[in-house]
Amino acid sequence: MMKLKQLGNSDIQITPLGIGAWAMGGGGWQFAWGPQDDNNSIAAIHAALDAGMNWIDTAAVYGLGHSEEVVAQALKGRSKRPYVFTKCALVWNEKGEIGHSLKASSVRREVEASLKRLQVDVIDLYQIHWPDPPQEIEEGWETMAKLKQEGKVRWIGVSNFDVEQMERARKIAPVTSLQPPYSIIRPDVERDILPYCARNQIGVIVYSPMQSGLLSGAMTRKRIANMPEDDFRKRNSHFQEPELTRNLELAKLLRDIGVRNRRKPGEVAIAWTLRRPEITGAIVGMRSPEQVKGVIRAAEFRLGSEEIARIESFLQSWQSKLEPQRSAV
Repeated sequence: MMKLKQLGNSDIQITPLGIGAWAMGGGGWQFAWGPQDDNNSIAAIHAALDAGMNWIDTAAVYGLGHSEEVVAQALKGRSKRPYVFTKCALVWNEKGEIGHSLKASSVRREVEASLKRLQVDVIDLYQIHWPDPPQEIEEGWETMAKLKQEGKVRWIGVSNFDVEQMERARKIAPVTSLQPPYSIIRPDVERDILPYCARNQIGVIVYSPMQSGLLSGAMTRKRIANMPEDDFRKRNSHFQEPELTRNLELAKLLRDIGVRNRRKPGEVAIAWTLRRPEITGAIVGMRSPEQVKGVIRAAEFRLGSEEIARIESFLQSWQSKLEPQRSAV
């Protein structure tokens, strides 16, 4: 049994790892991970639930509604249902062009569409995906609070917000959770955001703890070069020089640490994020049952102080190498 942790000010108790359904949206949209077989997605969800995970994180925009539909299919007939988290504020038109809206009418349309696609009566955690447009944050958060009062959603959270934006939201209604990017490659939230969340009883569920697969141990230059054109990672700076060499070297270090602990590199990367007491759980993307096996034991794995120091030393040694190259780009 995985240990459970309370999510912020809610009554939800979640496992350290949650199922990330971004790639399950499939291909052919702006932030796709390339084609994805729905049967593999459903099998991955079943394997993760059978292994003990008790929550799924998706979003309306993933696959332009398709990810939520896949989640609904996967949960059909399951006697023990996991918590279902989803997000709003990224909207699209008939051409599949994605825009941002936090207008009350838009958020209400979105929640009804998500309830229908997910085939649920209530969403356990409803999150604003991006604080955009920034001038609509108050209107969007007021609407989220009303949806909670009306019983359409149980708890409300935010994603990709900074401290100032969370403060604006908290003046209207409590923020149950924040979903920020957090990995060894992107540790920025440690400075201000995590301490703020701890002070204000805001749960933190981090995304991309393996940096979109870069730290899973399965990524190679050849694999990156052969990614389909609609895989957003091809255009991501972490997958390009000057950062790529550093990131693949980091994956080798995680493999070395993992071997000594009988763990996979991805499990080491996830455990690094879970070492912080402010982190309630980590969202782990998965596209097949095999990938579940490569991450599941991160839930109870704890890095030693010497291993954390090795990772820190590696990052510092590369910082001085990368800065001149970044400024030259």
